[in-house]
Amino acid sequence: MLLRRLEYLVALARERHFARAAAACHVSQPSLSAAIRRLEHELGVPIVRRGRRYEGLTPEGEVVLAWAHRILAERDALHQELSALRDGLTGTLRLGIIPTVVPVAALLTGPFCDRHPHARVAMESLSSLDIRRGLAEYELDAAMTYLDDGEPRQVRRYPLYEERYVLLTPVGGPLGDAAGATWSEAAALPLCLLGPRMRNRRIIDECFAAEGAAPVPAVESDSVAGLYAHLPGGRWSSVISHAWLHMFGVPPGMRVVPLAGPAHGPRVGLVVARSEPPSVLAQALVKVARQTRLRDALDSLLTAHLDGHD
Repeated sequence: MLLRRLEYLVALARERHFARAAAACHVSQPSLSAAIRRLEHELGVPIVRRGRRYEGLTPEGEVVLAWAHRILAERDALHQELSALRDGLTGTLRLGIIPTVVPVAALLTGPFCDRHPHARVAMESLSSLDIRRGLAEYELDAAMTYLDDGEPRQVRRYPLYEERYVLLTPVGGPLGDAAGATWSEAAALPLCLLGPRMRNRRIIDECFAAEGAAPVPAVESDSVAGLYAHLPGGRWSSVISHAWLHMFGVPPGMRVVPLAGPAHGPRVGLVVARSEPPSVLAQALVKVARQTRLRDALDSLLTAHLDGHD
């Protein structure tokens, strides 16, 4: 019963509303409230600040919540390990991914599902901040994100590839037959870029600024798919990560032009919570990642597009 009460507490902290937490746990609101009160009685501390509505947790409640996340994560890890010994790996891998890495996620999740056919993957596109929170609170088993964004120390990092930036431009445009381009030349084109809140865009802006350029894009998008939707037709160019070529390729009438500058951008990698015992599902994904050689696959794809003058 203690584990069930801890589940109720985690749901309440997440939903910040007794009725919503009860609905998420498939119990009545009085049942959830009574369970929280019994937990307070058993531990001898007030956990919830109570008024006419939910007002948050007490300092003692925050401590209990942290332990609840840890205890429930260890329970899940126990079930996963026993299941793996009995029937092969089962359960659901909870994977957080920053939006700009989603186009290559299948290069890991595909082999993972092939190797563990009884396991499932629940993938969620999240900001770097939400990924850090999800790992800290054991809501995620692993994440694909930038490794240079200052994740907390209680994670393990496994590099996957380094972003490389190239210009996608119309064949009939000013740089359509160029062997290469500078960032300043790219800034002068009519551009479609990701929005300024995206980490990828801020990195690209730093590359432009290093050459004294400040592009003014005609179109900004909050997703890679939205960006690519504007490229067919030969009106706009874009600066992209080479990894996006895996899913989206090169639109008709456009080609890839190398950009002068650093050979590689920031590192993208797999991040796993440093928990004991470790998540069996996360460790299985790490093993797949080590054998997939994602960097080599993406670099070969870029080379093929550059050699083919797509």
